[in-house]
Amino acid sequence: MIGKYYEKYLKRYGVKLPKLTDTEGNYTKDALVLAYLSQSYPSTKSVSKGELTQFIRQYYPDVADVQQARHLAAQKGWHIVSGTRGNKDVELKPGEYQLTSLEKPYPAFVGQKREEVDIENWDKLKERYGNRCATCGSKEGEPNIHWQNSITQLQKSHMNPKKPLVAGNIIPQCQFCNRAYRNYWIFDDKGRVRKLANPSVIIKSDEKVRWEVYKILYKEFKGRKPNG
Repeated sequence: MIGKYYEKYLKRYGVKLPKLTDTEGNYTKDALVLAYLSQSYPSTKSVSKGELTQFIRQYYPDVADVQQARHLAAQKGWHIVSGTRGNKDVELKPGEYQLTSLEKPYPAFVGQKREEVDIENWDKLKERYGNRCATCGSKEGEPNIHWQNSITQLQKSHMNPKKPLVAGNIIPQCQFCNRAYRNYWIFDDKGRVRKLANPSVIIKSDEKVRWEVYKILYKEFKGRKPNG
């Protein structure tokens, strides 16, 4: 079912269809999560992150934290809404997800081809940063600066999450910074936040901050209504 909807509606937008199995014949986590969220489509239901984790553990018993629902939406284009990110489609609690459409891509998805940086160039990029996280400075293979009981693992992270993950748009971040900043911010090559990439950050801000932002935008757009 998912494949038919993908071919008919989503492929044209650059949405990425997960591989069903890996090289060893095991179902991939992306495919499992997408199938679980698609149950009874179009009458899907909200699913908690805990429920997804318990489901995935039937296939991957050692999995600690399931991030696939978030990645399927923001990075691969599937229309999966989140109670944590904030959405206008359905009411969800923080930590809940729901697939709302197999006919439209995720609104914030930029349908560009994602190209992987090969291992050699990735190693060279990490060397330029001293094999440290560009944001917090934790060194790969050593205890994390902020999480002393965890060993730092460097991951390819977007400088601008609205653009593809290619050379020139990648900085190394530790697993904790990469997870915390998600697709909210645009970074410079020093790992410093420079711009906002996801407006849902405003929704999470204090009322006073939201009011100040509103005044700035109201003035800039001269009180124009969003659909006006």
